[in-house]
Amino acid sequence: QVQLVESGGGLVQAGGSLRLSCAASARITSTYAMGWFRQAPGEEREFAAAIRWSSGDTYYAKSMKDRFTISRDNTKNTVSLQMDSLKPEDTAVYYCAVGPARAWNYGSPREYDYWGQGTQVTVSS
Repeated sequence: QVQLVESGGGLVQAGGSLRLSCAASARITSTYAMGWFRQAPGEEREFAAAIRWSSGDTYYAKSMKDRFTISRDNTKNTVSLQMDSLKPEDTAVYYCAVGPARAWNYGSPREYDYWGQGTQVTVSS
């Protein structure tokens, strides 16, 4: 079982940046992907970005592709999400997840087996 711990959330003004990090307690299976999702109050969990652990291939939600960058450090079992040009609508709890994340369905939460507790990101206008 893998435990995931997110960090880096907080309050930022619109147009600002935040960098989220997620540390895994165990080595990630090479074929798996680590992803970031977010959930605003009253909304469904929404895919943001994912990265294939072995290849480094990245996947992004269309609405975030130009502003968010996902990266990984295989040696430290960590994944990061750099978020730039933040907007008030980016306000949400951001979750890190890991799982098989098959390439044709990487945006579905069902593709991920383990989840972190989440970190709050609040963007003020």
